[in-house]
Amino acid sequence: MTVEWYVLILGFLGGFYMAWNIGANDVANSMASAVGAKAITMRQAIVIAGILNIIGAAFIGSHVTDTIRNDIISLEILGNAELAMTGALAALISAAMWVSFATWRSLPVSTTHSIVGAMIGFGIVAGGVSMVNWIKLGAIVMSWIISPVFSLVISYIMFKIIVRLILIRADSYKAALRLSPFFIGIAVFIVVMSFVFKTPLGSSFKLTTPVAGSLSLILALLAGFGGKKLIARAFATRPDRDAESIFRRIQIGTSCYVALAQGANDVANAIGPLALIYFLVKTGEVGPKVPVPFFLLLFGGVGIAIGVAMGGRRVIQTVGERITTLTNTRGFSVDFAAATTVLVASKLGLPVSTTHAAVGGVLGVGLAGGIEAVNFAIVFKIMLYWILTVPVSAFTCMVVFKILQVFI
Repeated sequence: MTVEWYVLILGFLGGFYMAWNIGANDVANSMASAVGAKAITMRQAIVIAGILNIIGAAFIGSHVTDTIRNDIISLEILGNAELAMTGALAALISAAMWVSFATWRSLPVSTTHSIVGAMIGFGIVAGGVSMVNWIKLGAIVMSWIISPVFSLVISYIMFKIIVRLILIRADSYKAALRLSPFFIGIAVFIVVMSFVFKTPLGSSFKLTTPVAGSLSLILALLAGFGGKKLIARAFATRPDRDAESIFRRIQIGTSCYVALAQGANDVANAIGPLALIYFLVKTGEVGPKVPVPFFLLLFGGVGIAIGVAMGGRRVIQTVGERITTLTNTRGFSVDFAAATTVLVASKLGLPVSTTHAAVGGVLGVGLAGGIEAVNFAIVFKIMLYWILTVPVSAFTCMVVFKILQVFI
């Protein structure tokens, strides 16, 4: 067996390890608010997220991936196939190590930024600092500020609207039921728009913004008024009905969408470098785009699902319970803010992180209840890990790359 095949075997191991860590860490993006608000149990969250991540990765994930994640380093560095394979393997291992450490510490980090940092380390050690797109890196650094702050503001405003229009009313259930078409509608509108523009399958439809907006609006209206009828029927004779019960249903739906989109979007962080190695072993060369076979997407989705099941609990508890106390109305505000932030940012071409947006949303609803409602000790610790993600992943990749060069 040639050296290339040994590298490919290690690539599969590294890809699975990275996918496992994506599941363990990023599941909090979709399920933390639902678990924290008691909309679903931890066990239900793990099962739902695992299934939807596999579906998202295998059937909605992109069958073509960028050679260099986010165009962060120059394509010139891929001229040497052996160098490219070693770099991709080093990037997988080092990014996974950082995410694994963060998960062990129960802290949410961006898996996308982890692989970007690792690719930067590969670029520097293999070709020098000129290989790195520093402007692109600057945009990523700006996203550390943009995404959580934007999401914070949206979740804060949304929750304040819910308080003013529903929660302070004498009969909050009737107020929530009357306004449910609006809240269900805006959630469905954002979900459909996000699916069209923020998943590989949706993007392949190549719908214009006006067409996508019209489609989303029609589905939002249908879901809004249809949802109101279903809710009214479900709670017609229940004595425990309240506003939180209505938002519990909506929140479960938004959490499921985020889990589906997570599998579709984040699988590339594990499978992208693996696909590069696989393609190089088969053809000996590579271009700006690399085809990704279905079995690799499924492989990544299964890895993510296993990571969700084995390690997802830790970060879910941090985001859903340790930052602030969540209710279903607060959880809905968090999910809506995170999805809106990612959608708007993607349309503006800003490389934001769903992880950062989700944490920002939780912080926003916490601040809506007063500064004393937020655990700033855990917030500052999370932010420190965000800042460390790129440099630590880059440095680790440099070390791993040099070690691999000795043996490959």
